[in-house]
Amino acid sequence: MLSVDQLLDRLDDRFRLLTGGSRAVLPRHQTLRALIDWSHLLCTEPERVLWGRMSVFAGGCDLEAAEDVCSGDGIPRADVVDLIAALVEKSILSREDQGGVVRYRLLESIRQYGRERLAEAGQTARFRRRHRDYYGRLAAEARVRLFGPDQIAWLDRLQVEHTNLRTALDYCLSAPGEAGAALRIGADLLYHWITSFYLAEGRRWMDRALALDTGADEVRARALWSSSWLAIIQGDLDGAAAMLEESRAIGERLGCGEVLGYVALYSGMIAMFRQDADAAIGLYEEAVERHIAAGDPVGHALALIRLSLAHSFLGDAALAVSIGEQGVAVCEAHGEGWHRAYALMALGVEVWRQGDAARATAMEQESLRFNRSLDDPLGLGVNLEVLAWLAATGDQYARAARLLGIAHSVWKAVGAVLSGYGHLVRYHDVCVDDTRRALGEQVFHKEFECGAGLSGEDGLAYALNEAASADTGERDAEEPSPLTPRETQIARLVAEGASNKKIAATLVISQRTVEGHIEHIMNKLGFNSRVQIAGWIHDRGRATGTGPGG
Repeated sequence: MLSVDQLLDRLDDRFRLLTGGSRAVLPRHQTLRALIDWSHLLCTEPERVLWGRMSVFAGGCDLEAAEDVCSGDGIPRADVVDLIAALVEKSILSREDQGGVVRYRLLESIRQYGRERLAEAGQTARFRRRHRDYYGRLAAEARVRLFGPDQIAWLDRLQVEHTNLRTALDYCLSAPGEAGAALRIGADLLYHWITSFYLAEGRRWMDRALALDTGADEVRARALWSSSWLAIIQGDLDGAAAMLEESRAIGERLGCGEVLGYVALYSGMIAMFRQDADAAIGLYEEAVERHIAAGDPVGHALALIRLSLAHSFLGDAALAVSIGEQGVAVCEAHGEGWHRAYALMALGVEVWRQGDAARATAMEQESLRFNRSLDDPLGLGVNLEVLAWLAATGDQYARAARLLGIAHSVWKAVGAVLSGYGHLVRYHDVCVDDTRRALGEQVFHKEFECGAGLSGEDGLAYALNEAASADTGERDAEEPSPLTPRETQIARLVAEGASNKKIAATLVISQRTVEGHIEHIMNKLGFNSRVQIAGWIHDRGRATGTGPGG
């Protein structure tokens, strides 16, 4: 009776749409609502209450979250686990294993039904607020724990809870008087936005919250400097500068050294992007002093990394190396990996400039290995760039061209060459010119396209001098696709039936990264299931003569 588009328009009210059924089945199975009503009646009263409360979760939850959010008012915390078991047994809740943790999920129709029951009880606002509070605490704890040995585990956890974090932010921005909480949560999630594929999304949440909550307190000041970093990475320097100016005014009025330290840090990044290294150095030095005084190792490490790069830019080799080594030492003292990888990258740039190619290559490859484990596109891109420059100065021009092609695929996904490190573009340009001149246009283009056509993992393996398949890169380069090489590789593994856990193990990346890639694949292709991804891969395989693993 209906087209696909008409069905889609009506699925917002699926209980009204699905009102008919075969007369050969029992009356309780003839409509979707009647079927779920029947299931609801078979539950005990505490099970029905928990069903409604569980509907506030999006994308599922673990037992700890369910106990924290859903207990109380007739459901003791100790009873939650037994009630969940009963709902799993009745197939109301589905059980999923993710990264060694069991999670529980309501199918969307079941969840919508539960939300209706929660609304009828007048409890929606209360339990959405409790949900927001739980994930606000999670984001705050993650911010504290991210600079240390638990970094990857916490980033993985935030990735798993991404849909719930979205839901918490949505509540804050839709409920009157809650925008301040959105500012706090959004700022706490800064590293989640930056080290994953949610950079633009994070900026949108922050912009909405900043527009709604215009108070001049420390929370707003922190949200402003956090959002300014997202803007700098996106290349919006004017927007970043305006946010930093407001944050500075609040920090000065409150006498908050931490705020002023970050304002100086990100203002230095803007100055450096505009090639004003002297101004940048002054700002970075101010940031170092303020972060030391505030006892903030995160800002201290970031400022040292940027200060090292600025002195390198001006040719102050001894200072660049000394400050870079200080940055590494701060990270190692806290068992921290991500900032250390960037510190090694910065140190590698200056060591390369001094002519020690072997040591610089070792530093960049060590940094690249960590960034590969985190699947951080910004870090990967800069590492690949520096390795290309190293290859060119060592007269390995074919390798340089191929590495530039691999880096190009990363920057295409990010949206800008050397995003956040604009002052390094001059090295990129020199490398391209020298390599093109040495190889000739035809050979340069061939090697560049070969690198650009490599899958993400093959490209990184090539950069690390591991086994890689050039033939695969040439084949992929001939098959235009809306997906990046890494996304194409993951889509093929999905088509082979691999679980997220198996894909993560195969590619030596985190499970949260796999989930982020799959979400992007579905968004790009307009799909909502893994089956559709598999079908798309198989269709392409028939068209090009390759299979899912080809």
